[in-house]
Amino acid sequence: MLTRLFIKNYALIKELEINPSAKLNIITGETGAGKSIMLGAIGLLLGNRADVRVLFDEEEKCVIEGDFQIGAYKLQSVFKEADLDFSEECSIRREISPNGKSRAFINDTPVNLEVLELVTSRLMDIHSQHDTLQLGSNEFQLAIVDNYAQNQNYRETYYQAYQAYTKAESAYKKLLAEAEQARKEQDYNVFLLEELNKIKLDLINQTELEQELEVLENAEAIKTKLNLVLSFLTNDEQGAESILRSALVELRQLENYAPRFQQLSERANSLFIELKDIIGEIEREEEKTFLDEERIVQIKETLNLIYSLQKKHYKTSVEELIGLRNELTEKVNRVLNLDEDIEKLRQQKDQAYQTLLEIAEILSSSRKEVIEKIEQEVDNLLKELGMPNAHLSIQLADTAPQPSGANQVSFLFSANKGVKPDTLKNVASGGEFSRLMLCIKYILAGKTALPTIIFDEIDTGISGEIAIKVSKMMKEMAKRHQLIVISHLPQTAANGDCHYFVYKDDSSERAISKIKKLNEQERLVEIAQMIGGANPSPTALQSAKELLSLY
Repeated sequence: MLTRLFIKNYALIKELEINPSAKLNIITGETGAGKSIMLGAIGLLLGNRADVRVLFDEEEKCVIEGDFQIGAYKLQSVFKEADLDFSEECSIRREISPNGKSRAFINDTPVNLEVLELVTSRLMDIHSQHDTLQLGSNEFQLAIVDNYAQNQNYRETYYQAYQAYTKAESAYKKLLAEAEQARKEQDYNVFLLEELNKIKLDLINQTELEQELEVLENAEAIKTKLNLVLSFLTNDEQGAESILRSALVELRQLENYAPRFQQLSERANSLFIELKDIIGEIEREEEKTFLDEERIVQIKETLNLIYSLQKKHYKTSVEELIGLRNELTEKVNRVLNLDEDIEKLRQQKDQAYQTLLEIAEILSSSRKEVIEKIEQEVDNLLKELGMPNAHLSIQLADTAPQPSGANQVSFLFSANKGVKPDTLKNVASGGEFSRLMLCIKYILAGKTALPTIIFDEIDTGISGEIAIKVSKMMKEMAKRHQLIVISHLPQTAANGDCHYFVYKDDSSERAISKIKKLNEQERLVEIAQMIGGANPSPTALQSAKELLSLY
């Protein structure tokens, strides 16, 4: 439950702090005094979006703090899901800086709004007049049925199955589309692949072929040059071999005169050996160099095919052509195996759908089981609240699977005898709406462990004896939950365990909203003023005493 609420620099609130009772807290005050402003501040703790325009002083930051006692509400798993340390005393803070930056903290740990909402949605529930309008929404009505049936686990299991099915269906449809496109491209891909397979790309070295062709096309010139070189090297009288041999003979005769001549002789001998090796290599090259017209034609055909494929496919090397060939091979083979893959995904999709339907049926059964109970409980409560002929009819229709299940819920309502139940917007007045919503909140409160419930003028449109019954219903709810109720009804105000009064202080240059906890005498006067106006008569004071004595 909420043990402390602190608001600073928000709208008309300069600074405000309250320590609400664990049971029924009443907040009253004139219209525009700031009661709804407090709700806006609490909404920030629940994760609502912040706006820098709410700052009372644009030069200072806004701070909203709420301290909660949560030890009795089994929220450890929620904190674990949010990756937060659990403590029985939980402090939640929201800050808005003058530059518009918003920050949120849980037990002084920074959190994003998603985590903030995850945690605070288990701590507080605000019912405003907007929620009464929401009651006409089919999705909101479905949530009421599920909350009553305590279907949270079923809903989570179903949603996981729904996500698994939609994922499987998406994969199946995607592969079908890919298959259709692939089949359109298949003939062309097969043609391209056959064209690439005409040449054994893995056995071709383009650079070596180009070099070999260069040699063959210039074979005669190369052979002539090689023979000329051989004549320079091997001529009996003036060839390099003969001259070097003679020089080596003379050097060997000098070896005994000094070590350096021996070294020169050894170097000359090495040179002579290298020259003999070069001559042998040139002779072999000369022998194998000849004009081979057939080989030239063969190489040119191969290279022309390579050049043509490279130009066609915008490639620059044989390696890139091999990569393209492998890619096309994979595409062609994939099409051949598509039917098998499609069938596999179809089976996965169908299995996921079957699982989804089975869980949906469990969820539907759970909903069907509670519908009559909800109708009876609401009808009985409405009778107590002065609507003896009112009837809530809940219709549950089967639908195709949706994120929330395979059902659509419709609330049909009749407030008067002989009037056929119809949609809420067509048959319910504002006061009837409020009473119906209060009844629903009342029966749901017994199904949840929500610590704090806030009602904003849920007693609108009622008075007299019905107002007393509504206030008693709130008192009963307050036995299991902390209630904070904003009200204009004296019957509701008289019922509270704690009474706060919101007012505007106009003593300074700018109006400021303030709040004070009323003592018994102040409370009596406030309730009397709610009955008889600013200057309550003795009769109004007596009526206020009588109201207070009822509870």
